[in-house]
Amino acid sequence: MKFQVDGAVAIVTGASSGIGWHLCRQLVQGGAVVIAVARREQRLLQLREEIANDSDRFQFVVGDVTDAAVRGRAMELANRLGDGRLDLIVNNAGVGAIGPFELASEERLRRIMEVNFFAPCEWTRAALPLLHRGRNSVICNVSSVLGHRAVPDKSEYCASKFALHGWSDSLRAELASSGIQVTLVSPSTTSSEFFDSVIDTQAGVKSKSVGSWTPERVARSTLAAIVARRSEVILSLGGKALVYADRIAPSLVNFVVQR
Repeated sequence: MKFQVDGAVAIVTGASSGIGWHLCRQLVQGGAVVIAVARREQRLLQLREEIANDSDRFQFVVGDVTDAAVRGRAMELANRLGDGRLDLIVNNAGVGAIGPFELASEERLRRIMEVNFFAPCEWTRAALPLLHRGRNSVICNVSSVLGHRAVPDKSEYCASKFALHGWSDSLRAELASSGIQVTLVSPSTTSSEFFDSVIDTQAGVKSKSVGSWTPERVARSTLAAIVARRSEVILSLGGKALVYADRIAPSLVNFVVQR
């Protein structure tokens, strides 16, 4: 059965910009009750103003996704708003870095893994009791094509997304009998603020894009995958080309990305 947006109770992390921002808007417009999570309170207030006609269906929690107290507040709010149920959690918050691994700090690796991998795992663990009582519940993990094929100068980011990919596949199998779907969405580089806030990265360094989409377009495709309760989607032609070329001719792709 398809996921029903109207009347659903959802949590979306990383909601202050980009994919998360647009996904919150689209969910609220579709009739869902949304709990948005992000560090920037002013941006969440702006989002609430933009959806003023539906603001009664929009709540937010301010804080870092790696903070257990923030996670606890979001779950308490979901429990109250959903009368004990949660229908959707979107693990979207993420952080990146650009530069050779050899020159990077240990802190860079640990921060990226905490935000991109450990946080989604713990948010999902906390949400599962509520998701088991939801309607055709979905766990949506926003990953990347770089969780399928790694590239130079983003080793920590790639590692975090590979981990998210593997965990999603395993969790999907574990939860199959319960009716909870795990949807993995793998965009290419998105034209958003993501790489404007990379950590431990030299000023002026830019990310090379493969099949870049706008965050609004990624959000629309993400919501479509959630509604269809798909297992996995790879977005953009460039992203698909990179992933499938690597599966067919990995040596060739190795040669290309090294140059």
